[in-house]
Amino acid sequence: MAQSDQSLDGLSSEERKKVQELMQKDAKAERRVRGPWLWLTSLLGAAMVLIYFYGAGFQALDTQYHLGVYVLITFVLVFLLYPAGGRFAVGAMSVWTAGMLAVLVSCFWVFDSPTAFYDQITLFRETWEYDGLAKAWADDFGALRTSLILILPFAVVLLPLDQWLARRFRQSPTASDVLMAAIVAGTVIYWISQFEALNYRAGAENQVDMLVSIIGLILSLEVCRRVLGWSITLIGIGMIAFALFGPYLPELFAHRGFRFERLATSLFLTTNGVFGVMASVLATYVILFIFFGAFLQKSGAGKFFIDLPLALTGRSTGGPAKVAVVSSALFGSVSGSAIANTVSSGSFTIPMMKRAGFKPHVAGAIEPAASIGGMFLPPIMGAGGFLMAELTGMPYSQIMLLSVGPAILYFLSVFFMVHFEAKKQGLVGIPGETIPDWRPVLKSGWFYALPLVIITALMLMGRSPGNAAFWATLSCILVSWVHPSTRMGPRAIWEAIQLGARNTLIIGATLGVIGIIVGVISLTGMGLKFSDLVISMAGDSLFLALVLIAIASLVLGMGVPVTAAYLIVAVLAVPALGHFGVAAIAAHMIVYWLSQDSNITPPVCVAAYAGAAIAGSDPWKTGWTAFRFAKMLYVMPLLFAYVPAILLDGTTWEIVSAFFSATLGTIAFGAFAMGFLRRSTTLVEWLVLGIATFLLYWPGFVTDAAGLALVALVWWLQRDAAATPLSPVART
Repeated sequence: MAQSDQSLDGLSSEERKKVQELMQKDAKAERRVRGPWLWLTSLLGAAMVLIYFYGAGFQALDTQYHLGVYVLITFVLVFLLYPAGGRFAVGAMSVWTAGMLAVLVSCFWVFDSPTAFYDQITLFRETWEYDGLAKAWADDFGALRTSLILILPFAVVLLPLDQWLARRFRQSPTASDVLMAAIVAGTVIYWISQFEALNYRAGAENQVDMLVSIIGLILSLEVCRRVLGWSITLIGIGMIAFALFGPYLPELFAHRGFRFERLATSLFLTTNGVFGVMASVLATYVILFIFFGAFLQKSGAGKFFIDLPLALTGRSTGGPAKVAVVSSALFGSVSGSAIANTVSSGSFTIPMMKRAGFKPHVAGAIEPAASIGGMFLPPIMGAGGFLMAELTGMPYSQIMLLSVGPAILYFLSVFFMVHFEAKKQGLVGIPGETIPDWRPVLKSGWFYALPLVIITALMLMGRSPGNAAFWATLSCILVSWVHPSTRMGPRAIWEAIQLGARNTLIIGATLGVIGIIVGVISLTGMGLKFSDLVISMAGDSLFLALVLIAIASLVLGMGVPVTAAYLIVAVLAVPALGHFGVAAIAAHMIVYWLSQDSNITPPVCVAAYAGAAIAGSDPWKTGWTAFRFAKMLYVMPLLFAYVPAILLDGTTWEIVSAFFSATLGTIAFGAFAMGFLRRSTTLVEWLVLGIATFLLYWPGFVTDAAGLALVALVWWLQRDAAATPLSPVART
C-alpha cells in the first residue's frame, strides 16, 4: 500500500478514501505491523528479494528451492500480514487451528505415528461407507474419538485469546495466525525436503504425504481468501467439488471422479497444482519484474514518465487526455497492473483533464482505458506475457517482439478516440506557457529510460528475463544518483525491497486456487470437453467461437484476477481455436487480450471504478465510457485470428502490408467509434465509416484504396460543417 499512498497525495481525503476502498476490492488491506512483527515480515520480504536476485544474477536455484522458497515466504507473510476478517472469521480460524493442533498431537502422542493416525481415519471412513456412521462410531475407534475431543481444549484457549488479540492489537497477527503460518511453513518445507522422494513415489504416496497435502491444500485456499476474498476462493472450492463428484454430474461434464487423498496429493505434492505453472512463472519471472518496477519507481522515473508526455502532447487538441494515454503506456509497461497504473498516473492526469473541460466520467474513463494497454506493452506485460512464454515454449524475447506492434495499435486507437472526443467537445490543449518544451524535459531526464532499454536489450541479446531484470534493477540505483533529490541510499533501497516484496503477495496469494483450477482441469480432462463444447456450439464459424471465448473470459474475469483468467481460459480455449486453424501463439494472444476486459467492462471494471473515484463521477457511467474508449480490446483478437501477419507470421511484404492497413484502420476506427470526423457523423456517414474501417483493416492495396476513398467521401461530405467549439458553459 505504500506506493499507492504516495501516488494519491494530490487527491482530497474523500477521493483518496474511495480509491483505497476500490483498490482493496481486489486485495484486502494488509496490517501495518509494528515492533518484532515488522522486523520479522521485513526480513522475510528482504530474504525473498535477495534469494531470487541471487538466483537470477549468479546461480540458478534447484527446482524445489526455486518454487518452494517463494511459496513458503508468500504464504507465511500472508498469514502474518492479512487478518482473517471479522469476529466470526477469527473464531472460525481459531476452531480450525484447534483442529490442526489436535491432529498434530494425535499423530505423535495419541497414536504411534502419523501413519497410524491416518490409517485409523481411513479404516473409520471405510467402515462408515459400508456399515453407516452409527456402526462406525460404535466400533473400536476410541483413540480417534480422543483425537476429536482434543479439539475442545485447544479451542477453549484459542477462541477467547484470538478475539482479545484481534481487538487489543488490531495491527498484529493473532495466535491462530502465527500457528497457521508455522503449519503452512511445515507443509512447504516437507515438500522441499521430500521433493526427490515424492517424484519417485508419485502415484503411490504414503500416509504422511496425504496428511500433509490435505492440510497444505486447505491452507492454500485460506491464503487466497485472506487476500482476494471469497469469489475466487469459492471457484477453487467448486473445482474441488467438481473433481470429487464427477460421476454424479450431467453427462456433458461427467468424469470418473477422484478420492480426496488422490486429489490433494496431485494438487499439492506434484508440480501440476500449487507448485505448478503459476508458481513457476511467478518465481522465475514475475517477482523479479515486480522488484524491478519498485526500484524504477523509487529511482524517480515516475515524474519523468509524466513530464515528457505532458511536454510532447499537452498543447495539442485534448492535450491532457493524450498525456494520460502516453504516460499510461510508460507506466503500464513496467507496472503490470491496470488498477495500479490508473491510480499512479490518474491521480495527476484525471484532475488535469477535468480542468481542461472533459466531463468527469469521460476523464475518469480515459485513464483506465489507456492503462490496460500497459498489459500488452513490453518489457513486462504483467504476468501474462511470462505465462504465455511458459505455455507456448517460446522465448519471452520473441513474445515481446510479437507484442510491440499490437500494443502500439491499441494506444494509437485510444489516442485518436481521445482526439476525436476532444474535437467533438471543442476542447483545446493546455496553454503553451504553462508546460515546458519537450527538449529540456528529455535532456534533463532521458537517463530514466535506461533501465527499460537495458532490460529490453538484454532479453533481445538472449539473456533470461530474470537475469535481465537483475541487471536492470541495479541500473535503477545508478540512474537515481544522477539527481541529488532522487539518490537511492540504503534507506531507499530497503524501502524498494519491502515495496517489491509486498507487491508480490497479491498475485502470489492466487497460487493455491489457480493450481487447483489448472490441476483439476488436467486431471478430469475438462479442457478437451470445453474445447468440444465450443466447437460444437460454433459450428464452422471462427467468429462465433471468438464470441463464446470472449463471453467465457468476461464471466471468469468477474471472479478471478485477469492473469488467472488468462491462464484458465488458455488451458480451456486454445485447443478449440487450434481446431479452427488458429496458430498457438495467435490463440494465446487472443485469450490474453480478451482476459483484460473485466478491468474496464461493467459490472466489475475495478480499474474504471478507480478512475471514477478520482474523477468524482458515477462509477457505472464511467465504466461504460471506459468500455467505449477501449473497444480496440475486441478488434485486435479478430486481427490475430484473421490476419496472421499482424503477429509477424508471413513474408516481409505481408507483415508491412498488415501493419500499414491496421494503422489506417485504427485511425478510421477512432472516428467510427466516436461518431466524429470533422463534425458529428450522421447515421449514413457513420455506416460509411464502419465499412471503411473494415476495408482498411483487411490488408491489401485494393481494400486500403477503397477504405481511404470512403473516409475521403465522409470528409468531403462534412466540408462545410466543421465542428464549432463549445462554450465553457456548454462543456460543463
